[in-house]
Amino acid sequence: MTTSNKPISLAGPVDADVLRTVELNKFLVEAGLYESVEESARREEVLGELDKIVKDWVKQLTSQRGYTDQMVEEANAVLFTFGSYRLGVHGPGADIDTLCVGPSYVNREEDFFIVLHDILSQTEEVTHLQPVPDAHVPVMKFKFNGISIDLLYASVSLLVVPSDLDISQESVLYDIDEATVRSLTGCRVADQILRLVPNIENFRTTLRCLKHWARRRGVYSNVTGFLGGVNWALLVARVCQLYPNAVPSMLVSRFFRVFTQWHWPTPVMLCAIEEEELGFPVWDPRKNPRDRTHHMPIITPAYPCMNSSYNVSTSTLRVMIEQFQFGNKICQEIEVNKANWSALFEPFNFFEAYKNYLQVDIIAEDDEDLRLWKGWVESRLRQLTLKIERDTFGKLQCHPYPSEYADPSRQCAHCAFFMGLSRKEGVKIQEGQQFDIRGTVDEFRHEINMYMFWKPGMELAVSHVRRKEIPAYVFPEGYRRPRPQRHVSHQQQSDKSATESPLNGSPDGQLKRKHASAGMDDTEPCRSVKRASVSPVHPKTSSPLSGNVSDEPTSNNQTKGTSNASGGSQNSPSIGNLEQAKCSSSSQASEKSLDSIASGSKCVKVEAVCSGDVTSKHVNCFSQVKDSAAPTVAVSTTLKRVAEKVVLELVGSDSLGGNKADLLQIAEKDMGNVLAEKVHFAGNGVSQSGLHEELEV
Repeated sequence: MTTSNKPISLAGPVDADVLRTVELNKFLVEAGLYESVEESARREEVLGELDKIVKDWVKQLTSQRGYTDQMVEEANAVLFTFGSYRLGVHGPGADIDTLCVGPSYVNREEDFFIVLHDILSQTEEVTHLQPVPDAHVPVMKFKFNGISIDLLYASVSLLVVPSDLDISQESVLYDIDEATVRSLTGCRVADQILRLVPNIENFRTTLRCLKHWARRRGVYSNVTGFLGGVNWALLVARVCQLYPNAVPSMLVSRFFRVFTQWHWPTPVMLCAIEEEELGFPVWDPRKNPRDRTHHMPIITPAYPCMNSSYNVSTSTLRVMIEQFQFGNKICQEIEVNKANWSALFEPFNFFEAYKNYLQVDIIAEDDEDLRLWKGWVESRLRQLTLKIERDTFGKLQCHPYPSEYADPSRQCAHCAFFMGLSRKEGVKIQEGQQFDIRGTVDEFRHEINMYMFWKPGMELAVSHVRRKEIPAYVFPEGYRRPRPQRHVSHQQQSDKSATESPLNGSPDGQLKRKHASAGMDDTEPCRSVKRASVSPVHPKTSSPLSGNVSDEPTSNNQTKGTSNASGGSQNSPSIGNLEQAKCSSSSQASEKSLDSIASGSKCVKVEAVCSGDVTSKHVNCFSQVKDSAAPTVAVSTTLKRVAEKVVLELVGSDSLGGNKADLLQIAEKDMGNVLAEKVHFAGNGVSQSGLHEELEV
């Protein structure tokens, strides 16, 4: 696969561009994005001490294994950095991604995760030591003199590792496993990015700016389905290639201009994708059907070249495109002196952008359990987005928000995530059509409950909340401010027009819910939303597919609210009082119509469930979560969806086929040099070529 690195424009800055760059740099400094000289020096000291520790560790193992004195003398390990620190765009308090490369006889499983772990645990400067050997990229996390470190290990096929080892060479990949390749990839990609950009300092300033913008606009999170640090670095590097003489203010503007017009799934590539003879898989939609389903391919420049953004879904791609359009609009205003840089970094008003939300509450017995449980749930939230897209045929769109929230007034280990819900633009709503995502949430809960390190007290609840019911603790000031006049995208205007009518009683496209309507205050004994129906599957327990699992709540004396034709309900008893640490009565349920947000065949009905033995601490905690937010939904887990999984091809299998088809045409008039870049998939490979074309201003 080939790519053309021919630039769109060779034009340099004019005086106005230089002035805007000075203003941008000033803004970034005032925003606190640069660390102090003292902190920078402390990082260097920490890396020096860590380097000495790993060198001594390898020498110790070499001696213990009976190697000669000369081998012990020559034994070595080399420490590399990658990520934001290696690229030079880290900020205050950021962690340092590090890679230790050792000889072939020092392995990861025992020597790194046991021997080195024990050495670090006995080191006074090391705290918060957490080995994660089962991660996709095995890592040891810790703090060294207060500096957060993520340490990887790679054992290469060398008896002695030279101090000047160049890991960018393919030879370093000989005779190693895929886990080791993944450990080496971060460093190899970072080095290659710095080699491929025309001006490193301009790249760094632009990347620092765009990462800050992405965080402010809620689209910085790989795990949630947006983009992480390496993704943003690759996008910025590509723009730097297209405008090699541009200064940062120009590059920021061109970034939004290019990616507002980019025709996804056209891949972003810094260089040609080369296939070596080492046999590791590379991204190739012609050969790999799974690669054809990727929505926003951003390809790493080091062998083996892979898509770094495979987590992106149709919903998160839509959100990012809308944010690119916002950035493009503001940059256009900055260029004509109608706005300043602060306007670009205005935070996204997520809790004003939608009328309907899903709230995912996570609780645990203590902070340490919450950290583990939250990490697991957060890593699976992307799956909930994908499942909703799948089960509604893409008509119901989710916007997962990367930030987590917690109510500071609650005396429990708790946090919450939120997802905005909206109808897909252009979808016709037929009278009486509704969505039913009960089974979707059931399936999600079942997968969450498979967590092998589950402990009593780890609980999850999913609830629907309207915009007016969003808990106050999510707002910076602790209360909802009056809604400001804001830029409304075409998508949001469409959603608004589609959702206004049901608020006035229209039956069209209602997404319904059942919720507990009994009022509770903070002084009441707490109620628990018990894990329903199916317990987590642990080793030595029965198969999750065994037994008869019902969709109905399993609590005793449960009474369901019965919906009438007008969307009302017959009230059942409220969730029962705590009695000997048991929740024994039922939820008062009612059905309320939700704003029309999509078309479908059913409605969503989710029920508050309260059952089983729980500790009083746990019960009290979850009731507080209920009271502070919306009625909590704990849907009984069902295995039905597991058997009914269907993969919906959202992108045609021939979308990246052999026919020559233009997937992208970017054209602009820029300082007198005009170029449109188009990407086409030829029968013998993927290529990018330049096409010069005159356009009107």
